[in-house]
Amino acid sequence: MEARKIVDAVKDAVEAVTEPTVPGTPGSGTPTVAEPTTPREPLPPKSDQGTPEPVTPTGFDTGAPKTARGQQGAYLTTAQGARLRDTDHSLKAGPRGPILMQDHHFREKITHFDHERIPERVVHARGAGAHGVFTAYGSAEAITSAGFLKKNAETPVFVRFSTVLGSRGSADTVRDTRGFATKFYTSEGTFDLVGNNIPVFFIQDAIKFPDIIHAGKPHPDREIPQAQSAHDTFWDFVSLHTEAQHHTIWNMSDRGIPRSYRHMEGFGVHTFRMVNDAGETVLVKFHWKPKLGVHSLVWEEAQLASGVDPDFHRRDLYDAIEAGAYPEWELGVQVFPDTPDETFAGIDLLDPTKIVPEELAEVQPIGRLVLNRNPTNFFAEVEQVAFHLGNLPPGIDVTNDPLLQGRLFSYVDTQLTRLAGPNFSQIPINRPHAPVNDMLRDGFHQQGVHAGVAPYKPNSLDGGNPFETTEKAFADLPVRVAESTKVRENPASFDDHYSQVRLFWQSMTPVEKEHIVSAYTFELGKCYEQAIKERQLLALANIDADLCAQVAAGLGLPAPAPTVEPVEVAPSPALSQLGQEWPADGRIIGIVVGPDGADGAGAVREAILAAGALPLIIAPVGGHAGGLVVQRTFNTARSVEFDAILVADAAAPAADAIPARDAKAGAAGTIAVDPRVRLLIEEAWRHAKPVGAWGSGAAVLEQAGITGTPGVFLAESGPGALTTLQQFLALHRVWERFPATLA
Repeated sequence: MEARKIVDAVKDAVEAVTEPTVPGTPGSGTPTVAEPTTPREPLPPKSDQGTPEPVTPTGFDTGAPKTARGQQGAYLTTAQGARLRDTDHSLKAGPRGPILMQDHHFREKITHFDHERIPERVVHARGAGAHGVFTAYGSAEAITSAGFLKKNAETPVFVRFSTVLGSRGSADTVRDTRGFATKFYTSEGTFDLVGNNIPVFFIQDAIKFPDIIHAGKPHPDREIPQAQSAHDTFWDFVSLHTEAQHHTIWNMSDRGIPRSYRHMEGFGVHTFRMVNDAGETVLVKFHWKPKLGVHSLVWEEAQLASGVDPDFHRRDLYDAIEAGAYPEWELGVQVFPDTPDETFAGIDLLDPTKIVPEELAEVQPIGRLVLNRNPTNFFAEVEQVAFHLGNLPPGIDVTNDPLLQGRLFSYVDTQLTRLAGPNFSQIPINRPHAPVNDMLRDGFHQQGVHAGVAPYKPNSLDGGNPFETTEKAFADLPVRVAESTKVRENPASFDDHYSQVRLFWQSMTPVEKEHIVSAYTFELGKCYEQAIKERQLLALANIDADLCAQVAAGLGLPAPAPTVEPVEVAPSPALSQLGQEWPADGRIIGIVVGPDGADGAGAVREAILAAGALPLIIAPVGGHAGGLVVQRTFNTARSVEFDAILVADAAAPAADAIPARDAKAGAAGTIAVDPRVRLLIEEAWRHAKPVGAWGSGAAVLEQAGITGTPGVFLAESGPGALTTLQQFLALHRVWERFPATLA
């Protein structure tokens, strides 16, 4: 199937989502108060939604409409298409009698319900996904023959983001690594780039994967804690298995609690090999760079969000797409000579616990990814999508990275149970957009109807079909393997477990260092065993004396001397998230108004929409306030939802500001401002968010006692407040509000 045709279909599907809109509409129709009784066809998907392309299990474009896979007809039927009169009552022997065994509708309905759940992923169970388009710049043509990287080639994609440790129902904003897996439906076969938001991993060899996951998962006796690393078994493992220290410090940094998937980098983790049309090879590392910059939450904010809105990241992704603020990344590669030792600047490129600093090898942009369609059915698309690092197009190959080699086995193996057999590539979201003639037959859930009698090679009964070819074919590159003996060991170059951890620490700004110290102190403070805390302090001493001393002080323990002398390293500014300005597209701004709205609030709302951000009106009660549609009330709003707050009204206590009804409304003394609005402002201020006001809203900031502090501003009008706010949003947070103590 031609990529151009697919991309055109994608663009047609999202054509209606061109104007900014406040997201959250549950369906494509407007419901009535009374139950509808007039039969009608199923409603179409919402305008922001897409579905897998209508291709057959063998990659043929059926030309069917995108709704062809959905439910059909106006009337309720059995799974076999027989219309039903009643689905509210089982068939009984009289109104008070037992249910009859012959009730085939009851049996079908209950049996299917009993089997609706499938095993969740062992890791990356909690996730969200979206459809999009990848457009190549052509800058990779010199290093790879891959067709989807030719200039202006457009390829449909599906991307799934995820946390690692938590179960499918866990919270989004936990401290954890995030998965960033991309399925490219190329015309030469599917390419899966299965990465994370952290460029290194805890282990160097895939044989240790069960160990790190068993350590990170909830304790097996009590099944707690859920979706977090702040417990004894995790720190027991990483403090003993010190190759995990590099990934651990990334997790303890702000990278472990991203603001959203839209504000998150992605990395291929491993080193891959590319080959061009002339047969020349290079080694590469993949990087996803977000258009909006890399930004994070603060720890208290992440914890609040886990309770207030466990779906925080999932909701942000889907709302941004629905609002037309399409998430966007550039794909880039670091390119290295393909030398026999597979090293660069003294760094072993096969060690997945190491990075190559961007100052030594720049990231060269090779294409642009835009996510522009939400799933139509979460289970069918996000839950059933299956990735595999061995899904490679011609022009890209793997290396001997021992973690990568193990993943090549594990990703197929895990689908056999989760998706019930070997035919998971025939599920619509996994179907290739290239012709498939694989000679694979039968098995559970076989959806292809294969013709012919000779699914083997060689054959004459099917005319010799299918034929092998060298034209645009995947080639296993003839890479020379050094003469050796079978051993269970790593190369000596894998033995350095601390220099790059120190590189990361030394590359952080003072405020980022403060957050890392806080994270280590919190996590180790949650451990029960004193020996584990002391052992991890030994590892920190090998990284940096100041880091170790600060964490030790927080734990009430002495700082040990290092067992490995820390080496001097040159910082890599590219590792820091701070120091640049970024677009405010898709940022969420809360506007506090009174029951009758506020002067200038409507104009500010329109200006925010025009700037590509999302305004939400916060009022005492729902409905309308001065002609403005209210999205949040004093009762339902919480600071974690917003990137900034603008106050346009004095926010007197609303009628439902009753502590017995809403604990957030409780406050001591005389109450001039609704306590819930004051809490909203105080939390936003604590989390270093910009806060502004105009008109009578200035009194709210004065009541909160924050007037005159960095990032808190008063304006003469709504438009004036927005102008000032945009300057602060470009920096994400107002970090100077809380000066760092570390250098």
